[in-house]
Amino acid sequence: MDSDDAIRALGALAQEHRLAVFRRLVAVGAAGQTAGQLAELVGIAPQALSFHVKELERAGLVSADREGRFIRYRLAVGQMRELMTFLSEDCCGGRPELCGGFSTTHQICCEPTTERARHVKPK
Repeated sequence: MDSDDAIRALGALAQEHRLAVFRRLVAVGAAGQTAGQLAELVGIAPQALSFHVKELERAGLVSADREGRFIRYRLAVGQMRELMTFLSEDCCGGRPELCGGFSTTHQICCEPTTERARHVKPK
């Protein structure tokens, strides 16, 4: 990932509803959620959701798949991992022990457990 991609991704996340959508998709993992489910859980109108998800898609953080009449959104796990790696690749000047274990625990980007998904609080 280069600086331009990181700036685009961080810019997309720098908004309350987009961050909530992103976090929700992180929590549900590969199954994703339909537009209606996401809008309800985040607490915004479906039309507003569409606007916000398009920004996340442009940044490469979310993908959309049509399933009949529905659109299912999923986290682009690879892009999220690239962003997290970009942000932490020089963590603590080569002294990862100062980073509180973050640089050695990129497994936090893996599929969440069902238990963890239940603890994500929608707005």
